[in-house]
Amino acid sequence: MTEVQIAGLRPALTDYLGDFRKFFPRLPTFGHVAVYCRGLLSDLARKSVEPIALAGGTAVRTLQEFLTHHAWDHGAMRDAIQRRIVREHLPAPGAKAINDVGVVGWVDETGVAKKGDKTPGVQRQWCGSRGKVDNCIVSVHLAVQHGDFMAMLDSELFLPENSWDKDRDRCKEAHIPDSVVYRPKSEIALEQIKRAIADGVRFDWLTFDEWYGSKPAFLAELDRLGQLYVCEVPKNLLCFPSLPKYRSRQRPFAPKRVDNAVIWGKPFLGKKWRKIKLARKTLPPQTWQIKAAQAYLARDGSPTDRTYWLIVARNVRTEEIKYFVSNAPPKTAVTTLMKVAFTRAGVEHCFRIAKSEIGFAHFEGRSYKGLNRHMILCQLVMLFLAEQTTRLRGEKSASDNGTNRAGPEHAVSRMAAKPLQAVAN
Repeated sequence: MTEVQIAGLRPALTDYLGDFRKFFPRLPTFGHVAVYCRGLLSDLARKSVEPIALAGGTAVRTLQEFLTHHAWDHGAMRDAIQRRIVREHLPAPGAKAINDVGVVGWVDETGVAKKGDKTPGVQRQWCGSRGKVDNCIVSVHLAVQHGDFMAMLDSELFLPENSWDKDRDRCKEAHIPDSVVYRPKSEIALEQIKRAIADGVRFDWLTFDEWYGSKPAFLAELDRLGQLYVCEVPKNLLCFPSLPKYRSRQRPFAPKRVDNAVIWGKPFLGKKWRKIKLARKTLPPQTWQIKAAQAYLARDGSPTDRTYWLIVARNVRTEEIKYFVSNAPPKTAVTTLMKVAFTRAGVEHCFRIAKSEIGFAHFEGRSYKGLNRHMILCQLVMLFLAEQTTRLRGEKSASDNGTNRAGPEHAVSRMAAKPLQAVAN
């Protein structure tokens, strides 16, 4: 980025935030969102309320109350973010997609390690960012990709059942409404998907990891919605490689694990491995060997009334084995299914930018509303970065030593080189 482009980000942010003015009844409240978002874009080591307020010349208590008590409609703003993405960045219904996978939605969750026991939803649980059980909060997210554009659509806290939902006094201390109760992460994800669809998002595909892929009710609801998906599944997921002759619990007629089905199942017998090469943005291409066939999934011990794609993929270099299921039509190209499945690395890129560049993991409050608003404001800033990255990429020539493919984090790091007060001007 040139100095002129960096300087242009400041008025661009002002114009961008102005489009969301209507969600803030009072002008002073709207002024606080500008301070907070510029703080998220700054070079502060810790982007929680106190450092942002001090750097921005705002009273710490005032900025805390902006997150937790001031009147503004964060839910409506989240919906407006989604509608803006539809309007500005996704193809219109019937329009040709810019690549062969179209609009892909990612469902995933992330953990943020926390100290103490006051942050809403905190407990010892699996923390994906740490790769172990830790004291953390977990949030469920829905993101979208179309070509080089990617953005976060929705974020919601997962409320643990025993340590939080069943302790309503603890919930009251964290200002968690009685209407907010424990729900499995798959139910949270379904609500996010339906909300995005209601706001006009049309996913050509959804993809998600094996935890969500192991939930029959989740997959069945996507079928009911008519939503195509490609998902990773655990090796012990049950299926019927072919319809059993009799409905019986006896072993010959019982469902089989997918890792056995792809070896001994009738549709896979005699199939040869097929090599496909999958391109990646910043790493060398991956080569996988795959076998794919139609199979029936097991629901309550019985076969589904239709077939699904069952795919086994083996990494040529590492010999890692993955299993995938898709409800795509039988004539769908398997290469397309694999391309969709492996776009999911993009959501980790989104999490990395959110946590390392814009302070998603830096929330330190004890308010449920404050945490929700922090996550939505992070989404707001991420969309700004995605839009500016798209704009700046278009300004550069393809021969400019690859700089036309800079990611959003480069915009943050260069913008962050300016003091917060300068960014706010």
